Amino acid sequence: MNAIDNGKIQEDDISLGLLLNTLDGERDAPLVFYYDGRPVKPGYHITEVKAGQFSALDCGANPEAWTEIFIQLWDIEEGDRTHMPAGKFQSIIRKVTDHVQLDGSAKLTFEVSDGVRPMQLYCAAMPILSAGTVHVSLSPRPASCKPRDRWLAEENSKAAACCGPRTATCGCCA
Repeated sequence: MNAIDNGKIQEDDISLGLLLNTLDGERDAPLVFYYDGRPVKPGYHITEVKAGQFSALDCGANPEAWTEIFIQLWDIEEGDRTHMPAGKFQSIIRKVTDHVQLDGSAKLTFEVSDGVRPMQLYCAAMPILSAGTVHVSLSPRPASCKPRDRWLAEENSKAAACCGPRTATCGCCA
């Protein structure tokens, strides 16, 4: 089995460590997650934080291993609560680390449900500070074919290298 490689996080994903580091300077700012075109409700809860180490075989029979952190958001309205401050989010994660080892470089997945609809998986984009609020967009985590993804990345890399500044040894670009 391959060694754990958290460097394979998709470009549009962020790690737990990156999220927490970004929130450092914004402890009092409301933290608002957006999914399915709307913000979470002000009463949202973090109902669970899970850490997992996974070993798998992809559809090309390639062994894979990675760590992943799951943060479960319960998207509810509760009384007159406001969106959770970024510092409270950090405190919750810190409390979890008293009991569960969390790898800051791990792939970060959000599980979101309003308690009625089934839970869905999302990846998080880089947080953005706007008008005193930290905004984090969540996008659905799609399935993919890892061998195809690797092949496409390699082909794109070859094309970028070939069609960069023309050199005497590169005859692929006119």
